[in-house]
Amino acid sequence: MRLLLIRHGQTPSNLAGLLDTAAPGPGLTATGERQAAALPAVLADEDIGALFVSTLVRTRLTAAPLAAARGLEIRVREGIRELAAGELEMRGDEESIRRYLTTAFAWSAGDTELRMPGGESGAEALARFDAVVAEAAATGAGTVALVSHGAAIRMWTAARARNVDVDFAAAHALANTGVVALEGAPGSTTTGWKALTWAGTVLSPRDVVAEDGGPAGRAL
Repeated sequence: MRLLLIRHGQTPSNLAGLLDTAAPGPGLTATGERQAAALPAVLADEDIGALFVSTLVRTRLTAAPLAAARGLEIRVREGIRELAAGELEMRGDEESIRRYLTTAFAWSAGDTELRMPGGESGAEALARFDAVVAEAAATGAGTVALVSHGAAIRMWTAARARNVDVDFAAAHALANTGVVALEGAPGSTTTGWKALTWAGTVLSPRDVVAEDGGPAGRAL
């Protein structure tokens, strides 16, 4: 299966640099609306057979033009919502951002019992995202799009794609409506997932290692 993980369009909280993860969340800015409107053309070569979004409003608004252009049902699933910030919710200071992302990428590295301050554990976050990916695979579609969130996409990809390591995901923020394309199958012990492109950049079959690792980028 080909899996397209798409970050939502720009929101007011993105502009303010806030950890805004609670439902229903903000809508899109004018720029975010233009980004969403551009998605059908950006993904024109993708034969998308199913489309999933999170329970946060910004993902549904981002997916709407694509759904309309392709005649696709928008399937809303809580499992691909943003990583809950817990006690860090709506904070925008550098220390809070660093703590949030450091925790998220610790999950990718295998420390899944660690909890976000006042929030979920890595095991819980990965399990809910995995469940939606499994449901997407079960549709039988050759290509499925999931409109999700920056930190969730980066964390899950670093944890599940065999050729993306934590340093790369931590050092490469995903812009609004940026796409990570993968191929593979959930639960496969032989092939797993391979990331093909990251925001348009073709990735190597080998592990991708960042030149300047460490948590970086405003995620949500």
